[in-house]
Amino acid sequence: MDRRKSLQTLILGGAAATTGVVFNSCKTETIDSAVAESSAKYFGRTPKELERIEKLNAEQLFNAHEMETIAALSIVILPPKEPHGGPIEAGVPELVEFMGKDIPTMSPTLLGGLMWLDHKSNTEFETEFKSATLEQKKQICDEICWHDTEVPLEEQALEIQFFYMMRGLTVTGYYTSKVGIADLGYKGNMPNVWDGVPQDVLDQHGVAYDPEWIAKCIDQSTRGTIATWDENGNLLT
Repeated sequence: MDRRKSLQTLILGGAAATTGVVFNSCKTETIDSAVAESSAKYFGRTPKELERIEKLNAEQLFNAHEMETIAALSIVILPPKEPHGGPIEAGVPELVEFMGKDIPTMSPTLLGGLMWLDHKSNTEFETEFKSATLEQKKQICDEICWHDTEVPLEEQALEIQFFYMMRGLTVTGYYTSKVGIADLGYKGNMPNVWDGVPQDVLDQHGVAYDPEWIAKCIDQSTRGTIATWDENGNLLT
């Protein structure tokens, strides 16, 4: 059983204790099966949260054309970069739709803004926004990408509120995705190298390491080796 399964078993065991469910400690396959089933459904989410997510995913806020328009706008806001990709690869359009359903007060601004984009593009360039050239799209966005900081955003034109919202969703969606994190070069929590307590500190306290344990525990060339123990709990390697 790996570390993740061990932690999940502990959590499941705690839940079983509070609900009166008793597992036979000799039947580890029963626990593993229960952990696997629970993890597949609920890991990182409560049953109530999962139910809400499933409900929202089953709903549709934007039609295919609107989703394509969101995708086109997201690329203007945050152009793709090699080798990781851009907003499309990060699933930004799907995030925008989910947020519009999760926070219903956002949907009128999103829907209205998409209508405004097409109206503006058709009026000026005789084509839908998604079909306009990149320069034409930029020209449209240049008109709505700045807002007067002296005036509350909610009192400004809908298209300005729309672009502000889309810019925030695009950047947030990208940099919280797998491809966005890779683009940042963020590696997450990484183990550092520990060479033991400094010698001067050991001397100060009149203690020393057992040479045998130093060879087993503080040899950085073996840091990737999984420890093994004998039946009495003694460290072997």
